[in-house]
Amino acid sequence: MKILLLGSGAREHALARALAADPQTTELIAVPGNPGIAAVATNIKADPTSPTEVTQLAVEMQADLVVVGPEAPLVAGVADALREAGIPVFGPGAEAARLEGSKAFAKEVMQAAGVPTAEAAVCTTQAELEAAFDRFGAPYVVKDDGLAAGKGVVVTEDRAAALAHGLACLAKEGGRVVVEDYLDGPEVSLFCVCDGATVRPLAPAQDFKRLADGDAGPNTGGMGSYTPLTWAPADLTEQVVAEVAQPVVDEMARRGTAFSGLLYCGLALTSRGLRVVEFNVRFGDPETQAVLARLTSSLPQLLLASATGTLHEVPAPTWSEQAAVDVVLAAPGYPGTVTTGGRITGIEEAEAQPGVHVLHAGTGLDDDGELVATGGRVLSVVALGDTVEHARARAYEALSHIHLDGAQYRTDIALGR
Repeated sequence: MKILLLGSGAREHALARALAADPQTTELIAVPGNPGIAAVATNIKADPTSPTEVTQLAVEMQADLVVVGPEAPLVAGVADALREAGIPVFGPGAEAARLEGSKAFAKEVMQAAGVPTAEAAVCTTQAELEAAFDRFGAPYVVKDDGLAAGKGVVVTEDRAAALAHGLACLAKEGGRVVVEDYLDGPEVSLFCVCDGATVRPLAPAQDFKRLADGDAGPNTGGMGSYTPLTWAPADLTEQVVAEVAQPVVDEMARRGTAFSGLLYCGLALTSRGLRVVEFNVRFGDPETQAVLARLTSSLPQLLLASATGTLHEVPAPTWSEQAAVDVVLAAPGYPGTVTTGGRITGIEEAEAQPGVHVLHAGTGLDDDGELVATGGRVLSVVALGDTVEHARARAYEALSHIHLDGAQYRTDIALGR
């Protein structure tokens, strides 16, 4: 199987590892990829958000499957162009991708499908923002309606900070803000592979959104994750499929915009029961890094079945009994003004630790061919172990061998679980 993978982060490195390791994969090309992905795939410089460039490349390489990693190509209509060219693609079309591209649209679909979620108000003016704050009270949950790379959400007791974030979102062209009722309880991520009708859930995971230990500091794209969730209800996956994923897939089909690809269900296990926090329409980062580390069945087979509408014909994914923990190493300044260019050392020593592999995110090569930081989140250190505690210890031991001046990471990923 010839596969084209779009993206350049640690999520895509995790996907590349799992795709390349499968004997069904005969060729793997990544656009644009990164230095880590280059070890298992051929990187090609092209624009992953350009429907024309991606389709042309897929035709030239005679791709059997295109896997879209990040959200931007999906919202740009890359999957639509590939489907029009007759090329199987894992990822929804632009209209279905609005489940992530617009928080307001997602709320509308959930209401129509009877999916439990937080009450919300869609605001386009300061007056509407203030009224929503009065209605829901603190903690204030303020979300940019559009894509914001995982950093468009503010949850705060500080009304002034909530208002400032809301006004900044409204200042964008066509800006809209969703203000929600606060959901208590732990959050869980469940990825569901869909083909427009059938839903195949993956293993639940939990990520850590805030920058610092103890969930302090600003929201980020995610500072770490782990799986399995031994503390979660035993029937959680079945409940999410029955009450959330399948109803949404059915509703999208009813609207004539079949959802094919990855439906990321961000959930809160509240005192009032299961609630949806948000949807994404692609593999989540950093949860993917931990989830795929435990996958023992064929990823190419699963994603091709999604792309070709044959999910009902393939068996459910299978999982290692081991636990996986992923700790993110970020550059100085993240998630604000990031300092790039710092040299990275110690990855080989880290990967020499048992059960450990390191995934590249914001990395590149300098003029001397040395590995340097090029983005906010730089690496994901992933470890397998017999228990979450065991995997956690291995991840942090491996991380101790890696050096990047001024690097940031949390020391409490998966702690106490």
